[in-house]
Amino acid sequence: MELLEYGFMQRALLASLMVGLVAPAVGVFLVQRRLSLLGDGLGHVALTGVAVGVLTATAPVGTALVAAVLGAVLIELIRARGRTSGDVALAVLFYGGIAGGVVLLSLAPEGRATNLDAYLFGAITTTSTADVAVFAVIAAVVVTVVWLLGQRLYAVSDDEEYARAVGLPVLPLNVVLAALVASTVVLSMRVVGLLLISALMILPSAVAQLLGRSFRQTLLLACGIGLVVSVSGTSASYYAGTPSGGTIVLLAIAVFLVVSATVAARETTARRRHRRRVEVHAAHPHEHGAGCGHPAVPHGDHVDYDHDGHLHAPHRTGAGVHYDEHGAHAGQGGRP
Repeated sequence: MELLEYGFMQRALLASLMVGLVAPAVGVFLVQRRLSLLGDGLGHVALTGVAVGVLTATAPVGTALVAAVLGAVLIELIRARGRTSGDVALAVLFYGGIAGGVVLLSLAPEGRATNLDAYLFGAITTTSTADVAVFAVIAAVVVTVVWLLGQRLYAVSDDEEYARAVGLPVLPLNVVLAALVASTVVLSMRVVGLLLISALMILPSAVAQLLGRSFRQTLLLACGIGLVVSVSGTSASYYAGTPSGGTIVLLAIAVFLVVSATVAARETTARRRHRRRVEVHAAHPHEHGAGCGHPAVPHGDHVDYDHDGHLHAPHRTGAGVHYDEHGAHAGQGGRP
């Protein structure tokens, strides 16, 4: 492939692979906790960290990681110990993070100016070898923690009161999850941008919840969808000349809309079939069976009953007994 001939695209694809795997793995817990906007809030805090890195002439990735983790831990402590609700604490993160970043960047010397667009909206083609190395370490830590504590994190995300009742350390686990979210935000800021990372964390997870039948299956589906949209979006942005972050997010939205429409159509069809079966049973209150007074007619792997010239086949489901008419009796012009 043409894009693999360039070093910057090789690094970009490696970064997108890591982000596509890690972001949904953490986003699954946020969707379960109904904290889909936490990634946005920590993204704003990470912007303050980027500004600190610019002011001190240090690596913005490192300072952004420290700021985001501290902000994540702070919001969990406020939510757990204080009287401030989760949405108010998130609002403080939103506004405080962006305000701090703007003020600090305004104090930066001209020689240290940085392209904020690369952090706000992503600039994956500017990813350096050092960035890839740092991203690999962050990704390995996040994946390891999710693999080791996934079930406990899910239990706390699903029902904190139950988790506390069975003896799980709720506050430490919430702090760990918040730190994972912060790390994922920093990992993803050069790929999809601080303003768009929440979408990559949430959308694949939301799609997986529509399709998955268990936590494990949902987690694997979310990571698979994240990998596909990240790599596909990065490749498409190369050929189309569009920003990688926006392309990845739009692709994720398209997948979400298609799957949502398909699932909704399937559920509508299932409801209609169930309603028809209930209506047939209501219109046919007589239950057929041995000794019911109607002749039994073998039909394939089941038995029909000749009821006034019509063959009725009883079927038992979770909704009860319903009757399908399999045709008229042979004497009435139907099949035997």
